Amino acid sequence: MEGIQNPVVSRSVEEVFGDFRGRRAGLLKALSTDVRKFYHECDPDKENLCLYGLPNETWEVNLPVDEVPPELPEPALGINFARDGMPEKDWISLVAVHSDSWLISVAFYFGARFGFGKNERKRLFQMINDLPTIFEVITGNAKQSKDQSANNHNSSRTKPSGVKVIYKPSVPTILFFIFSESYLYLLTFSHIKASKMSPPPREDDESGEDEEDDEQGAVCGACGDNHDDFWICCDACEKWFHGKCVKITPAKAEHIKHYKCPTCSTNKKIKA
Repeated sequence: MEGIQNPVVSRSVEEVFGDFRGRRAGLLKALSTDVRKFYHECDPDKENLCLYGLPNETWEVNLPVDEVPPELPEPALGINFARDGMPEKDWISLVAVHSDSWLISVAFYFGARFGFGKNERKRLFQMINDLPTIFEVITGNAKQSKDQSANNHNSSRTKPSGVKVIYKPSVPTILFFIFSESYLYLLTFSHIKASKMSPPPREDDESGEDEEDDEQGAVCGACGDNHDDFWICCDACEKWFHGKCVKITPAKAEHIKHYKCPTCSTNKKIKA
């Protein structure tokens, strides 16, 4: 996957910021000028999709990488499942919030990877802070330019009555709201996934027969074992699987509204 599995090799703050700015430009295109194409590619009937911004100022909607841990922090998983569950404007805004969070994660991942010190991290932070967030641009609440901000600051000392004071949130404040909204988003869908993430229930036999088999409970549709582990249920065939057997972690499962096991996903592609 271009720009994801083989990220640019950055060594300086300027190079990491250049990577940030390129990915940001790609995400802005997806959520503004290319929004109809982006909306179409996020079909809820498809598998768990992510929105990636690439360093060359392009974007793509794709499946998450298979390796654990991934080469880069992963974007929000399963954004396509929420597409038809809310007004389009709200959905675009929500994706923008998660995109801002991902960009910050990637930038400071590189900062840690390349051993940035306190001053380098501070400089990177400031360079990022000088740009409006994707959420601000998409919702029309982009921050004022430095010149406008300076003029407002100077005039505020002799502010006439009726002039509105504009509050400019800092990056820490913005991040607080980003992660708070992400947390609320997870809570919204947590009740949907609760039944899928619990161990498979044991079937009670009223006749009292096969009690020994009932005590063992259901078995994994992949490995055939029933040992205690994180489980997930396929919405298509209703079989239970160990998360490890189908490469689904509890964190990823939190974002999945409709899960399809590898067999059901393959069968659907063949029929199509």
